[in-house]
Amino acid sequence: MFEQERFAVRVSSFLCSNPTSLALLFTCLLASVATNASAQNAAVANVAASIDSKEEPPHDLQALKPWGAARSRFLKVDDRTIHTGTPPEPRVDLFRKEIAPVLNKACADCHGVDDEDGRFRIGELNPDLFAGPDVAWWLEILDLISNKEMPPDDGEPLEDEQRTKIVDWLSTELQLASQVRRDAAGQSAFRRMTRYEFNYALQDLLGLSYNFVHDLPPDPINEEGFHNDASSLQMSATQLELYRELARKALLKTASFGPQPAPVFWSISMSKGVEQSKAKYEADVAKAQKKHADDAEEFSKALEKLKKKYSSSHRGPYFRHLETGLTDRISWSYRGAKHAWATTGKLPEETPSSDVVSILPVQQKWIVELGNRVPDRGDLKIRILASRDEDESPGNPSLRLEFGFQASNNSSASAFVSPNDLVIEAPAGKPQFYEWRIPTSEMPIRNPMRRTGQMGKTPSPSEYLKLYNSSISNGAARIYYIEVSADYATWPTPSHRKLFPSFVTNDESSFARQHLSRFIRSTWRRPATKMELEQKVSLFERLRPVFNTAEETLLEVYATILSSPNFLYLAAGSPKSQHDATLIATRLATFLHCSLPDEQLIGLAQSGELLKPQVLEQETRRLLADSRSRRFAEQFTRQWLGMEMLDYLEVNRKDFPHWDPFLKEAMREEPIAFLQEVLQQNASVLDFLHADYAMINDRLSRHYGIPEVHGSHFRRMEIPERLQRGGLLTQAGLLAMNSDGVHSHPLKRGIWLLSRLLDDPPPPPPPSVPEIDLADPGIAKMTLKERLEDHRNDPACYSCHAKIDPWGVAFENYDAVGSWRSRIKGAEVDASSKLFNGEPLEGMQGLKRYLLQRRQDQFVRAMVSKLATFAVGRPLRFEDRAEIDAIAAELRRKGDGLQDAILLLVQSDLFRG
Repeated sequence: MFEQERFAVRVSSFLCSNPTSLALLFTCLLASVATNASAQNAAVANVAASIDSKEEPPHDLQALKPWGAARSRFLKVDDRTIHTGTPPEPRVDLFRKEIAPVLNKACADCHGVDDEDGRFRIGELNPDLFAGPDVAWWLEILDLISNKEMPPDDGEPLEDEQRTKIVDWLSTELQLASQVRRDAAGQSAFRRMTRYEFNYALQDLLGLSYNFVHDLPPDPINEEGFHNDASSLQMSATQLELYRELARKALLKTASFGPQPAPVFWSISMSKGVEQSKAKYEADVAKAQKKHADDAEEFSKALEKLKKKYSSSHRGPYFRHLETGLTDRISWSYRGAKHAWATTGKLPEETPSSDVVSILPVQQKWIVELGNRVPDRGDLKIRILASRDEDESPGNPSLRLEFGFQASNNSSASAFVSPNDLVIEAPAGKPQFYEWRIPTSEMPIRNPMRRTGQMGKTPSPSEYLKLYNSSISNGAARIYYIEVSADYATWPTPSHRKLFPSFVTNDESSFARQHLSRFIRSTWRRPATKMELEQKVSLFERLRPVFNTAEETLLEVYATILSSPNFLYLAAGSPKSQHDATLIATRLATFLHCSLPDEQLIGLAQSGELLKPQVLEQETRRLLADSRSRRFAEQFTRQWLGMEMLDYLEVNRKDFPHWDPFLKEAMREEPIAFLQEVLQQNASVLDFLHADYAMINDRLSRHYGIPEVHGSHFRRMEIPERLQRGGLLTQAGLLAMNSDGVHSHPLKRGIWLLSRLLDDPPPPPPPSVPEIDLADPGIAKMTLKERLEDHRNDPACYSCHAKIDPWGVAFENYDAVGSWRSRIKGAEVDASSKLFNGEPLEGMQGLKRYLLQRRQDQFVRAMVSKLATFAVGRPLRFEDRAEIDAIAAELRRKGDGLQDAILLLVQSDLFRG
């Protein structure tokens, strides 16, 4: 109610100072009905800004950005509001009835009334986690019980059902208690890691870029599209067990226990690649020579024909003799494994030279069969000596790698495994080595017959690589030599040595204490307390007799540390000053790297230096400059824009024959690459609404009709206005995901714009809304706009559709896959519409013009709000409104740069609290 009263006061003030603008304001008020308070304030302020100005807005969209910014309400208004919500009640009664009896029975031996060694008495702990003083003890109890470290082996055992009940109660109570305390202290959410954060954290800790979370279920998605909402990231006992098992598997992938595996090598030369063609050619030459023995001129003509025949190019991959020009098609069949390359005892000291090369044309694949010797762990290193085939071709070819198998006619599979395409820049005749490293344990597809079947028999146990020229217009790649190796020359591996140093002393406990202390500091983002460290050393000592080596024992304790709430929950330690700094370090790393703070950040937190504004800014800039900020770009962009819809989009290939997985892949990447460009250049967030440039590759350039773009890598390209591109609104992937794969979908596109970009989602439709009956001949003959208007005639539909449809109709020049069109079934596209407030929108240009002229403040505020929601891991509350407005106002003063938005957010009380 308070917000509505404030809104009424502002309206009255506005009318008193602008009596001639009543009609214009009335339309603005109509447009604000049933919308949230932020949209209302933005609408009034934008109308006021345009009325105050005597200057006509410029026609050019780029020029509208500074024009609108100069009239921002945020440059004139400083409006702050504070509100406190009603906290939930702790479930103390449930504790006393169901939890306390179990704890008292299981823990009384060590933590009873008469025991002095247990450090706390279980019966005296306050079960009110919301306001009581014993939260630290309860957090430790959750840690010990969930990891089955307590009760001890000689104590009263806990049944699985009892353990589950305790863990469930504690997890839920701690989650709610942290939020209540945050509300009281102005702090942000306490939550567990998301699936992707857990994966990135393990990658950074272990130094391996593996996918460690195959078996984790997806995280829930809140109404705004974010995965890291604290209120939905719950934890059950079963889930906690799964986290421990995944942590243990990850550590085993890092470890290299046991004897050193024998290396495996493949040395693949093209030297014999044209022997078959050469033999045929020489036989045909002999026949022609015999036939034209008495006619040198005819023999010469026949010889030229033969050279042309045997030197022709092929559509698929083929061999070519560089001196003679002879070529031979590369064929492959799984039968008999006759195309499998044999392994060698070692790699040659010098690269074999040959006059024969393989040619891989654009969009073609070459199978390189490796037989039955590809190991199940370690890295497979693939080195390719290659160059361009023709220097005069534009751009450079690029190579992608697949791994797969074919065991029989109906048993085959392959998948792309290379993390990136190799762009072949070496000129023809001057080849260079290009390299991939692929972890074999992360191969998504392996032949189930490997190690059991016999080579040459069916089903075949063999496996292969597929080299794919992913270019679409860059010419062929020329390959001189391929080298594949699974070499364990360094054993144990560097990642193993980092975590499992050899125990060089008889005092294993002291040595374990040293490394456990270091590991806890990295994983828990703070030093271990003396008590915590001694608990883990005690666990090491208890487990040591079970395992062959101290290193294997250490792995089990590491797994326990990685499944502790201190690791899985994004919380901080104590005392208070350290708590604040550690919280900021954790939140900053989670925000910008989706992972744990690194050693430098932890050190600055421990010293308290991170609390200094200038140090926090320096660290923020450092993290943004790090390559791991790509994770922020990917995760924030996908969640903010709701890009899961594109992942599941199915397109009708009959209507859109040019649609393929590579176009879809490029569509997925474009918004991420665009946000990265805006971020790294600190460009205005208004570029998301319109920009005179785009981030594209060759696949998208064809889709957009932009010439002279070569290569699969994304690069910045200036976009002429006639192409109707630039910004997020016209990106093909975002348009496609808001279609049904056959037709454009104005309703979905309008809702997406309002919800994702303007933070003004329309209310859900009432349950009684009728569907459009396309079987009705009268409706089937209608144009899209006529159907929407007919639907709006129903009183139950009008109130919502009148606010949504005009936005979606403005997208109508873009079809279901985001291609520009001017006609539909012979009729000219009508993308004009009128907003609920009477403002006309003339297609995409009109939509962009309206947003830049009238809705800049609303979009900038929405952008700050979305960033803040992602950064603090919870939906923003009413209490956060003043802080968001303050950040948005300062951002507008600074020029709306995306990097500036992040820097301002990180320095805010909302983030630091």
